[in-house]
Amino acid sequence: MNDVTRRRLLTTGLGAAGVAGAAAIAGQAGTIPPDAGAAYGLGATLTYTAHRLLTRNSMAREFPREGVSTPFANGRPPKDEAFLKHQAADFADWRVTVDGLVERPMSLSLADLRGYPSRSQITQLACEEGWSYIAEWKGVPLSHVLNLVGLRPEARYVAYFSSSPGWWDSLDLADAWHPQTLLALGMNGGELPVPFGGPVRMRVPRQLGYKSVKYVNRLVAAADLKSFGKGLGSGAPEAGYSWYAGI
Repeated sequence: MNDVTRRRLLTTGLGAAGVAGAAAIAGQAGTIPPDAGAAYGLGATLTYTAHRLLTRNSMAREFPREGVSTPFANGRPPKDEAFLKHQAADFADWRVTVDGLVERPMSLSLADLRGYPSRSQITQLACEEGWSYIAEWKGVPLSHVLNLVGLRPEARYVAYFSSSPGWWDSLDLADAWHPQTLLALGMNGGELPVPFGGPVRMRVPRQLGYKSVKYVNRLVAAADLKSFGKGLGSGAPEAGYSWYAGI
């Protein structure tokens, strides 16, 4: 998007004509979010469009080691029989399947993931409900996995699913390819604890904490998200939050 269009977005204003103009810019830029038709769809569209046009390649702040804080685990780990069986076996049989619009579908074990190039980062998990903390996260860049499976040209999103029923989310390709987006396997120098999403958690430091889904066991590349859940891009908009949660 050129600078003229960026300036138009910043100077459009929020009048009726401005809203129409901003919506037109979003359409041209391909930044209409999956939840555009939800209750707060206009605000979601304007926010998503502004972030993508102005901060597409920005990096989340990374902190020095002394910045690591006492972490808080929100929510309770799964208690279903299947998860407890995995946990008792130290997740030896845990798999992350990758399918959808990919050239080479895969089923990856923890050993596979741990054998790939990894990245460490000290970033803040910024929770909208107050469970915020700074931690060191270590894992495989999602971009590495996407390169392995080979995204098809029509893919526009990567949806990811938790072993906990109903817990899922998705990213556009700007965040899916971003170097700070990880399949996190470790935290603060050790393995990723179960209360914090172990054995595998999506870590998306450029967005609010609910995008960093715990207990990930499936990734799906898709052209759109209409067939997932209620078609709003994740479970979050179904509960009143925005699909895009950029910070």
